[in-house]
Amino acid sequence: MTSPIQTLEQHLLTALDPAPQETRRLFHGRGRCWPGLEQITVDWLQGVLLVALFREPPAGQLAELEAMLERLAAKPQWTGQAILIQHRYLPESPGHWLLGEPTQQRMIDEDGLRYQLDLGFKQNTGLFLDMRYGRRWVREQAAGKRVLNLFAYTCGFSVAAIAGGAEQVVNLDMAKAALSRGRDNHRLNDHDLGRVAFLGHELFKSWGKVRKYGPYDLIIIDPPTFQRGSFALTQDYARILRRLPELLTAGGTVLACVNDPAIGPDFLIEGMAEHASGLRFVERLENPPEFPDSDPAGGLKALVFSN
Repeated sequence: MTSPIQTLEQHLLTALDPAPQETRRLFHGRGRCWPGLEQITVDWLQGVLLVALFREPPAGQLAELEAMLERLAAKPQWTGQAILIQHRYLPESPGHWLLGEPTQQRMIDEDGLRYQLDLGFKQNTGLFLDMRYGRRWVREQAAGKRVLNLFAYTCGFSVAAIAGGAEQVVNLDMAKAALSRGRDNHRLNDHDLGRVAFLGHELFKSWGKVRKYGPYDLIIIDPPTFQRGSFALTQDYARILRRLPELLTAGGTVLACVNDPAIGPDFLIEGMAEHASGLRFVERLENPPEFPDSDPAGGLKALVFSN
């Protein structure tokens, strides 16, 4: 009988033959398509294999996983330089370098754009790979537009918007360090920072600052599910939706996102109908094929609405 780790090994051997040219998720156990592997994801960071564990592995499985990864690195398909195992279920999400030289930063490419990632010492790397199609969509829509990027994090949407010809992007996030990384990401792509604003503020105390730069042709809302002391998705999303009519131009567009498996797309569709009834639902963006999910409503929800 094939063990879950043997299943993962076969999956990785296929995914690395040949290795992707750009950064990609190679295995998405969190989509609950492979029994026994629900706690594991594997990302290819163009030479670094990042294996993230979201729950403590069953007895013996970590040793089996490490042995499998060492076998993988000896195969002809392997062209990488390092393997990092990150224990996301532990405080501060520590990383363990199984192979290669430890490094805290990694430059990667996605759709021809460059981003700098953090490795092994922060919970998240700095770029959510499941939003690849969302960033591509923003790039395709952005030409000549004024864009508001709420919960901007490291400004991935902003980088995509400026690359697509946006007139201006306003990024808002209470984490100033994340916005600083966003500036770095724009610089990596030789972007004109005169077209980009960075507001390091808590959203619900900053509507005046947000309005000052508006109105906007495109508003992106991609919040965390929960941020202690500042945002709880099921309670606070409606407070944002109610503000959209005063922030959006006539004919403007909203990309509203939720990434909680327990919350389906109806949460946004019904919420928009109740709190910003002038906006109509247009489409749900597809998720990249490397993020399969046993429940179609369980993965990332990136929904487009139009004024």
